[in-house]
Formats: sequence, C-alpha cells, structure tokens
Amino acid sequence: MKNQRIMTIKGHPIVVWQVNDADYISLSDLAGAGAREGEDTSAAIATWIKAGDTMKFLAVWEKLYGAGERFSDEAYWQHTTDSSIRKSFSMSPARWIESTGAVGISVKRGRGGSVYAHEDIALQFCTWLDPVYYLYVLKEFKRLKEEEQRRLDPEWSVRRVLAAASWRIQTDAVRDYEIPRRGLPQDLDGFVYADEAETLNLALFHITSKQWRADNPALTTGNKNLRDYATTKELIVLSNIEGINALLMEEGYSRPARIKYLADVVEQQLLSLSKVDIGRGMMALEKKAKQLQASKQTNSFDAGLKGLLSIPPPPKQTKRPKPGDQEPIQSSEPWDGAFLFLGFWAGGLS
Repeated sequence: MKNQRIMTIKGHPIVVWQVNDADYISLSDLAGAGAREGEDTSAAIATWIKAGDTMKFLAVWEKLYGAGERFSDEAYWQHTTDSSIRKSFSMSPARWIESTGAVGISVKRGRGGSVYAHEDIALQFCTWLDPVYYLYVLKEFKRLKEEEQRRLDPEWSVRRVLAAASWRIQTDAVRDYEIPRRGLPQDLDGFVYADEAETLNLALFHITSKQWRADNPALTTGNKNLRDYATTKELIVLSNIEGINALLMEEGYSRPARIKYLADVVEQQLLSLSKVDIGRGMMALEKKAKQLQASKQTNSFDAGLKGLLSIPPPPKQTKRPKPGDQEPIQSSEPWDGAFLFLGFWAGGLS
C-alpha cells in the first residue's frame, strides 16, 4: 500500500497509512494485538463503534477536524436514538461512513483489507480496549513520528509543535471555564469547543471556517481548512492568542469582547514578526540538526525549535487595556452565545 509504514506493538505489526498528511492506523491490527486471550477480535471494532460514548466522540471529532459541515447530524442523532431504545442495535464502520459522511474512519476491502482510523480516533480505540495497551501504542507511535520528523523540513516541525500546544491550551480553558459558564446540557459540550475554535479564526483570519469553505471550495480537498494555509508567522501568533484567550475565559469576558481584544493582539504581533527572518532561522536550524544527527545528538534539534519560538518581545508600549476596559462581563443568561455556536454546528467546522 502506498505511504504505508509499520510499527510493532508487543511483537505484532501495526499498519500506519498516510493520506493527505494525516496518519490512519489499522484498527484491525490494533484489535488483534491488544486482544486478551480467547477474545473475538473481529467483534471488537463493532462493539466499540456502536457504544454511545464512541459515537459522540466520533461526531464531535468530525465536526472539529473531519467532515465538517458535510457530516450528517440527522444520521448521528438517529443512531444515538436507536442505540438507546433498541437492544438489537448494531453498527459497523462501513455503515457509519455511509450514513454520516464521516472521513475519520476508512474501510479498505479486498486482500489485506482492514479498517483504518485517524490517529486521534485510533488512540481512543486503544483506550477503550485497555488503558495500559494505549500507553504501549502511544509510546511506539511517538517513536515512529520522531524518526519521521528528523527527515522532514524544519517548517513542518514548527507547525506540528505549534498545533499541539495550541490545541491543549484551548481545550483545557474551554473545559474549565467556558462550558461551566454557559451552563449547557452535557450533550452540547462539543459545540462549545467548536464555537471557541471559531473565536480564534475570527480574531486571526477575520473569517469563520464555514465562510472560508464557502469562499474557497477548490482549497478544501483532502479535508483541508483555512489553518492549513496559514503562514508560519500566523501560526506563531495563533499559538500566542490561544493562551491569552484562555486567560480571558478564566476571567469571564464575553466572546465578542474577547474577539475584539484578540484581533488587536494579532495586529501588533504580526507587525513585530514582520521584522523577524523566520526562514533564515529555519535554515540555520536545519543545518545544525544535520550536524547533530551525524554525531547522534538528536535531542538538541527539539531544543533548537524551542529557541526559534522564543522570539524577542517588541519594544515596550503603553499597556493595552483589557477587553472593553471594564470589569469582566458575567452573563446572567446561561445560554449566552448558544445560538451563535449552534449555528456553527449546523454549518460545520474545520
């Protein structure tokens, strides 16, 4: 299979397939390697995918990172309803894909066929199988990616580091502050994460993912979104405003106030970064990485990446007031902002 690699877990080969710069791991191989003695590995995937928590996880993932607005909300809700009232309810990867339009799972038929899933979904499947087994898989997968990273250009590495850091800061803040503040039902938690992803898109790109997809249909092939076309400087700023937005959520500022404040931060930081030659810095890092690799000092390249991101601060300026230059806005309405992010849910997200 093209773009296929193998990682080994407890002596079992696990196929990893790359498509559109994303890694899809064989769930069939994972089920076989992680099964307990006497378990029917062929039934493991079917049992996992029909679980209510699994379908909820898959649906939120598709809205945030997968099919976006092409994902069928109607089919998803029908499946969750059927699973709760029908004891004979069954689900398969093929049925899930065909009914919802999901792209996070793929079924390869024929000789050597298998069920594949995006790395995010595959790791969640490992957790369902056995949390200890998940740790084995995670460690081996990280080792595989680190080996590949050393063969890639520095810019790709920077993007990977920034994306991972930004995702964790954003989701933790939404979980700890924004979801409790809005007081929504638990089933709608995923919508809040999606809503806040758009907060950053509006501040940095001045457009939502739904609007971008409508304006740029030719660029959405392979499930790409507007962040895939961002410059390295924009991604650095995105990483910075993730942290600022997290602090503003903690202090209770409203979403419109946060968008306005973050847009001002974006303007200033992009101006500062325009004076930094990031490309030259990447070339220097690449040269250094090759030298260190020759002497087997591979860990120093990661340290070099951290140094690249430590950009000198701009000259001191008058301290910018916080959003609206007023006390934190505490909404008395628990559904504050709900209609806005429900609109994003209906339209789809990157």
